[in-house]
Amino acid sequence: MADAETARLCVQITSSQFGPLTAKVASVLLTRGRLPLAHLVRFTSLKPRTVRQAIIVLVQHNIVWHAVTEDEGEVLEVNTEECLTRLRFGRYVWQAEQLFGVEGAEILQIILDHGKLRSSDILSKLPAHHPKGPDAYQKVLHKLVTTTYLKPSTILSHVSPRDKRIKYEGEEKAKISGFPTAKELRQAAEKAEARLKLEEAEAEKVGLKVKAQKPGPRGVKRKAETEEVVDDEVFFRINYDKFNIHIRNKIIETAARERFNESAALVMRATLKATEAKQIGVSDIKSDPTSTANISLQLSDDADLSQGLILKPSKKHSNVALLKDYIGMLSSSDNPTPVGRAGSFLSMVGAKIQVEFEIVCRRLRRRVLEAVTRERHGEDGVRLLRLLLDTGMMDEKQISKVSMLSPKEARPLLSAMASESLVSIQEVPKSADRNPTRTFYLWYVDLHKAYSVLLGSLYKTLYNISVRRRAEEEEPALKAVLEKRERSDVSEDESLLTRMERETLQQWESKKEKLTVLEMRVEEAVFILRDLGALGIGDD
Repeated sequence: MADAETARLCVQITSSQFGPLTAKVASVLLTRGRLPLAHLVRFTSLKPRTVRQAIIVLVQHNIVWHAVTEDEGEVLEVNTEECLTRLRFGRYVWQAEQLFGVEGAEILQIILDHGKLRSSDILSKLPAHHPKGPDAYQKVLHKLVTTTYLKPSTILSHVSPRDKRIKYEGEEKAKISGFPTAKELRQAAEKAEARLKLEEAEAEKVGLKVKAQKPGPRGVKRKAETEEVVDDEVFFRINYDKFNIHIRNKIIETAARERFNESAALVMRATLKATEAKQIGVSDIKSDPTSTANISLQLSDDADLSQGLILKPSKKHSNVALLKDYIGMLSSSDNPTPVGRAGSFLSMVGAKIQVEFEIVCRRLRRRVLEAVTRERHGEDGVRLLRLLLDTGMMDEKQISKVSMLSPKEARPLLSAMASESLVSIQEVPKSADRNPTRTFYLWYVDLHKAYSVLLGSLYKTLYNISVRRRAEEEEPALKAVLEKRERSDVSEDESLLTRMERETLQQWESKKEKLTVLEMRVEEAVFILRDLGALGIGDD
């Protein structure tokens, strides 16, 4: 069951893309939790046929899971992460166009429109004629499958992984004789997780099949040649992890640019590009090790790394030497301390270089938290937040003394930040009766709680942006102009619009662009908090 802000946003997304009836079904599942079909029909007050059709649509688009329980039989549940990911579909199509050209973007658009499709269905919905030849789309589709940007849709993708995990954990715990210890319970959970991942990996291996080529002329000895083709019996869906990798790498590159300069960002981009083929998902702790030579191959020929460094004019430096200097900067080799490591982008082990995804993503999450604190409570709030993050639990007198704020300033500021879950308080009683006069009250930052509350606030902002955009479109004056622009004669010749109508459209386009930019920025913050780490559970 989702929280209120997540549920509202998911219902808004479902309503805008599938209509109000489907949104009503999703709303009941989000507010009441998993339900069997009979209960869903009763709570929605819709006809059984309508509910079944809505469920089919949501299952086709991977928004609803179904599971079989012993008590209620088959039950339905909304996959909130899948629903929220639909906000990034436009970015995924743009990335596909950058990587695979217009053909890749068209293929991705069709799959996103239909949820999951077989290869023959995909090709049948694409334009019949193409300038590059009839096999152009087939080649791009084969490339999308082989590079795992498209993955097969299996039975496991329609079942809640939580149910499978609970079932496997129960089977592993049943093998334990006697009263289980904490270590045995932890090992059982790890075995269940490993079994689930192995099962998913095995199920996703399908998608390609070997096709034997026709033998050569008779009497000529020739080795049998084979080629891999896309299996027409397999349904394919988008592999979001592969596209999220590009979003994460772009954010890390931007962070390097803001921290150092443009040349450092070029080196960071080349390092990420050199290890991109072996990056599995955004949960990677580190990248695979690579060498300086591989990084230099990813740099463009016209890249001038000397612009970002102050060099002696009498001495000529090669690009390889400058590259090593930048790698040293990005790995904080001049500061081999815990503080220097916490601020690094790369790590060097001998001649091998790795990207420290976990360290960088932890820093990005903390930067989002500090930005929100600065906006709501000013620089003093950021000072207290950083103090508690660096030192841990402190009482009010210590905080006031170290932060150089008077108790009259620190006390209300801490209370205001605690009301927004940016900081938390821990009671340490001196006696068993927990008398407040004999109790220490220590302030600290609960990162998991702070990120969760902040994520709910960001979901609320995304919902408000969507509602604002729809309300603006429903204004009578603008709605009449938009309907007029959709007419065939006006779409061909916009001079048929009056000057006032053109000004109204121009104002709406400007307002719409601002709302879209704001939505992208908020969604990027959501990506950093939700996708780049499990809400900061691994943060120190």
